[in-house]
Amino acid sequence: MRMLFTCLAVVMLGYSSTSAQTIQHLTQNRPATLPAIFPAPVSIELGKGSIVLGRSVVLIASPETGTETVELVRNALTLAGVESITVAKQLPQHPDVPHIIMGTGEAAIVRTALTKSGAALDSSTEGYTIAGIVTGNGALITLAGHDADGLFHAAQTFRQLAQRKVIPALLIKDHPLMPIRGTIEGFYGKPWSMTDREKHLGFLATVKANTYIYSPKDDPYARDRWREAYPATTLAELGKLVAVAKRNHVNFVYAISPGPTVCFSDSSDLHHLERKFAALRSIGVHSFYVALDDIEYTKWNCDLDKTTFGPSGAEAAGIAQARLLNALQANLKKNDPTAPPLIIVPTEYYDAKETPYKAALRKNLDSQIVVQWTGTDVVPPAISVPDARAATKAFGRKTLLWDNYPVNDYGQSAGRLLLAPYMKREAGLSGELAGILSNPMNQEVPSRVAVTGVVAFAWNDKGYDAERTWLAAARELAGGDEQATAALLTFFDTQHMAPTFGSQPWQVQAPKMKAMLDGVRDAIANGDATIRHEAIAGLSQYASAFTNAPDIIRAGIVDTSFALDARPWLDAMQLWGRALQLTAAGLNAADNGNAAAGRYFARAKRLAAEATAMKTIPGATRIGGPIKMADGVLDVFVADAPKLIAVDLIESVTITSEK
Repeated sequence: MRMLFTCLAVVMLGYSSTSAQTIQHLTQNRPATLPAIFPAPVSIELGKGSIVLGRSVVLIASPETGTETVELVRNALTLAGVESITVAKQLPQHPDVPHIIMGTGEAAIVRTALTKSGAALDSSTEGYTIAGIVTGNGALITLAGHDADGLFHAAQTFRQLAQRKVIPALLIKDHPLMPIRGTIEGFYGKPWSMTDREKHLGFLATVKANTYIYSPKDDPYARDRWREAYPATTLAELGKLVAVAKRNHVNFVYAISPGPTVCFSDSSDLHHLERKFAALRSIGVHSFYVALDDIEYTKWNCDLDKTTFGPSGAEAAGIAQARLLNALQANLKKNDPTAPPLIIVPTEYYDAKETPYKAALRKNLDSQIVVQWTGTDVVPPAISVPDARAATKAFGRKTLLWDNYPVNDYGQSAGRLLLAPYMKREAGLSGELAGILSNPMNQEVPSRVAVTGVVAFAWNDKGYDAERTWLAAARELAGGDEQATAALLTFFDTQHMAPTFGSQPWQVQAPKMKAMLDGVRDAIANGDATIRHEAIAGLSQYASAFTNAPDIIRAGIVDTSFALDARPWLDAMQLWGRALQLTAAGLNAADNGNAAAGRYFARAKRLAAEATAMKTIPGATRIGGPIKMADGVLDVFVADAPKLIAVDLIESVTITSEK
């Protein structure tokens, strides 16, 4: 028996040695490839070798690490296939399995791990360092935050890294270039539900946003009845939302809109605002916002303001507003010295032209108060560094950009989901802005496509790539499934048009589809028989993929709310897809001299009419209407196709008689 046990021991020892060698081979000899991280890190460099997490990992979290951050890393490891997560307090001399060390730079063990990795801690607010090195048969991955927020961002980056089968040895030093990044729920029409808001806060965490402004236009206690206290049940619901925001390291900002009825010089109105803020402070809110947009400022709401500030007008309004806002800022600091400064949106919130109102704000408004600005227009087609610099001069401080994209609550956006990538904002804006907040759509999950880009730009505008970030947003919605990702991108292309308040959109409709259809037109007009045949065959393949995309999206997306919000657009897409399939069949028949081409084109026309008649979900947006689907591109091609290749006249007569 002893001999048997000895033999088994030798065998096991040999196996252990072989296993160790195999691990070393996997971690050191696999080719390392630079991972795609979004938002793009400020600095990322590959090291030597690669790390396979394997089945067992040791996790060391310093005491100050938040439970939500530890849970995030644990979930990422579990999804990566790690079966055993052992908790330890000390670093071993020679790790034989991957060890993950996490904490802020205040923790000695984190500083030691960084030193072992030859790395230094990012020293910026919300900054973090990730250092991954191969150590013999094991690995050391250090997640080090400058502060708790930075550590949480490091965990979010690790979540992305762990989606790869192999993590390269690397060094990431990263921090946001803009201090404020996120969304303002400031659209008109149907508001988000509390469930929508909770999910949105979770999404914001994944893209390293840090701000959500609660400003729904339909909350009576924040707008029409702003002087009244919230009912206890509503306050409790808001308290739950604030707690969700805190767990996701997102600053919950409460916005109030007293402008239509406030008396700026009445101390009782100031006290109403202070009491409202105190009630919100009791449920954990520390950041506040006053909205003075979309109001009439050329007349006073009370006689006392006329007595105090003189005749009404833009300059007098600026002085009166500044007085009230300064008093609120002073009250906030008195009650909560560590609170962020008050944020406001002024009555003149767009362009940077010098006006008496802006001059009055610049001269009288407390310099700590943050001012929002929507750009060169309400929906600006582009924003340049000089534009932002002009706004800084006009308002006397760096402004916080309220970007009205992808909001779809105005006439020019009727019938549309706005799903184009975030573009035409100039790199370098981080030097002139306090941050960027996106005003999203009434549809929360579809809004994430554009918001991902907005936040990624605000995090690192100098390293931002619009198209790659757009792809990353699709992949995230699809849970990494490539087929669903491709279907989503095909759908996004049909909703690429980004309107403005004018007649010219700031992003064109369906650019990828247009390029493909233009290629078909060119092949038919200028190509020989082979080229025409190949182009029409390619069109047929595209039409089939287009038709199948809605079903793939419904089956493949992670959050089913996307399909619910986009239901009429997906339904219309299938109808248009079938119309395009019939159009391709008609072109093929015509190209082969087949008189059946007319029937194909006629059926395509009927389906196109059905698709055009489809309408948005009643009440889902402020302005509803017919669904727009690659309009000006797809509809024009289907209508023009019968004229591209001559169809037999007798067959055309027959089709007319069949109708």
